[in-house]
This record gives sequence, structure tokens and C-alpha cells, in this order.
Amino acid sequence: MDRFEAMRTLLAAVDGGSLSAASRALSTPLPTVTRRISDLETRLGVRFLVRHRRRLILTEAGEVFVAAARRILDALSEAERTAGGEYREPRGNLRVTAPIMFGKLHVAPIVHDFLAAYPPVTVSLILTDQIIDLEEAHIDVAIRIGPLPDSRLIARQAGKVRWTVCASPDYLRRRGEPTAPDGLPEHDCIAFEGLQRRRTWSFGEGPSETRVTIAPRFSVNTADAVVEAAAAGLGIARLMSYQVAEAIVEGRLKPLFPDQPVRPAPVSLVYPADPVQPLKRRAFLDYVGPRLNRVLAQIEDAFR
Repeated sequence: MDRFEAMRTLLAAVDGGSLSAASRALSTPLPTVTRRISDLETRLGVRFLVRHRRRLILTEAGEVFVAAARRILDALSEAERTAGGEYREPRGNLRVTAPIMFGKLHVAPIVHDFLAAYPPVTVSLILTDQIIDLEEAHIDVAIRIGPLPDSRLIARQAGKVRWTVCASPDYLRRRGEPTAPDGLPEHDCIAFEGLQRRRTWSFGEGPSETRVTIAPRFSVNTADAVVEAAAAGLGIARLMSYQVAEAIVEGRLKPLFPDQPVRPAPVSLVYPADPVQPLKRRAFLDYVGPRLNRVLAQIEDAFR
């Protein structure tokens, strides 16, 4: 029995929630997955998994073993990367995550240039608006927007973005331009929302913060669809500056309330606090950080 393969199989079953999920994740036949875990349990004389209502539950012994197995496999992976030269020159695969629209518009083009500059490095770019656990998903660098919680992760701030309210020149000619946020309830608005309703827009910060409730004529769950709806004259939209900067430069949208104070949201490069940083990660941070900073400065210029 290959104990490393058995450990990987057990972790895949635990992370996926079923033996079938482990079979799909590992591209391994289901009987093989079942046999590996059974052989491991037989070897150690303990039971790791219990089936309950079509899902797997770890026994107490299973919880202890899974935690140890993660440490062992992480150490093995680290040893393999070291032996492969990852700490002598930038090489190997980088897993990077970023918000969907920000990643598509502003991160992916920089990654393309990074790959040209560092041929031995490959990049897996995962675009998602969900917060991913870096350790669990084996992420090397996450690009995150907004305040960061206290954690063991290291963060480098690359710049800032902010919320902005905008509408098309055509809409403003037809309906008039509101001079203050409290005039928004009298206008057609576009809500950026999915399964959860987001009908309150905040303005200002601290004691001067105000909240305005809107009644949208149109709502949609992707930022680019909100941009296009606003540019088509359907109403007033509230989006992040990086999402609308291009449309503002092109004249398809006009920002409103330019004198309204807005709290900026930091854009950060976040990564694990490993004792020794792989050169591929260091090279990525040093390459992407300054370029992302310039992109964010150009976005701010669109609103001046």
C-alpha cells in the first residue's frame, strides 16, 4: 500500500464530502478509492469515516489523522519543490485568485506579461468573488478588495478603489441630474445584486455616513451587466471605480456627486507567511505589485 496515495485519497474524500467526489477529483475509479481508505484503516486498526445521510463524517481518530496527514503532505510537497529548484530560481506553478471582474479587466493582462517574462513559471488564475481559504486551496497569492481581517497572512497594498454612482448622459438629459444622494429615490436605479437583495446605498463615512434606500427598476447579478444597463440609459448605478472607469473615459457614463466623501477600499496582494518564500511567489509579487499600482492610479485619474 502506498501510504502517501492513501493519505491523498482520504483527504480528497474529506474535502469533497464523499468517496465519489474523491474519485472525480483524483480521476481514480471509485473501487480504488474505497480500497485505499479501507486498507489504511485496516493497517492502523481504526475507522476514519462514517456514512451519515449521504455524507461522510470523520471519527475522532479520523480528525486527528487527517490533520497530521495534511501536515505530512504539505511537507512532502515543500520538499519536492525545493528539490525541483523552486527556491533557486522562479519556476513551477502559481495559484492566484482575484475577484471576477477585477481579475478579468486588470489582473489577467498583467499575468500575461508576467508569463512572458518568466517562462519557467505557469499560473493558474482562479477568478471568483468568494473568499478562498489560501491554505486549504493551496493558493499562492490572493488579490482582495476591501478591509482585511486580522490573520496570519501577509498583505501588500497595491492601491485603492472606491464606490461611485453614475448614469449615462442620455438618462441625465431625460430625467435631470440629482445633486445629492437623498434625491436618488426619485430616480430609476439599477441594483447590483444576486440572490440577496441589496437596496441600500451608503455615502460618506463615520458620523457623516448616510444610507439611501432605492427601489430599482432593474437588477442583475454581474457588474458588467450593470455597466451596460446604465450606459443604455436604464437608470443610475452604483459600482466600484474599476468597474466603470473605461465607460467614464469613453463618455458612456458620467459620475455623480463628485464632492461626496467616499471611503476608499484597499486593493491588497495577500499571501501565506511561509518562513521561506518560493522565488516564483516573490517574483510574481515584485512584478505585479507596481504594475497593479499604476493601473489603479489610472483608474483614479478617470474620475478627476
